[in-house]
Amino acid sequence: QVQLVESGGGLVQAGGSLRLSCAASGSAFSSNAMGWYRQAPGKQRELVATITQGGSTKYADSVKGRFTISRDNAKITVFLQMNSLKPEDTAVYYCNAELSSYESPLYFGNYWGKGTLVTVSS
Repeated sequence: QVQLVESGGGLVQAGGSLRLSCAASGSAFSSNAMGWYRQAPGKQRELVATITQGGSTKYADSVKGRFTISRDNAKITVFLQMNSLKPEDTAVYYCNAELSSYESPLYFGNYWGKGTLVTVSS
């Protein structure tokens, strides 16, 4: 069973920083693209940032220059460093990844974490 487990959410004042982590667990063997999405109350889920296995990154315009995505391929973990946080960054942040398992190392499925809440107070 392959799972993604997020951590690092919480309450922070505007202008502050948080670092989110998402680790693959269970029988995860390898990963291709990994990323973060978020969903604010009453809004659709939106892309925040993605990173390929080779390290190429993509960011939503709203977070460029403030957020940094990175990954540890050996640990199948992805990080999101969030600086200069704004109240509009308040959302549940979801980790997403293309993962293969030890049982099927050449087949990559798409997986989601359960989400971690980030609240930015003004």
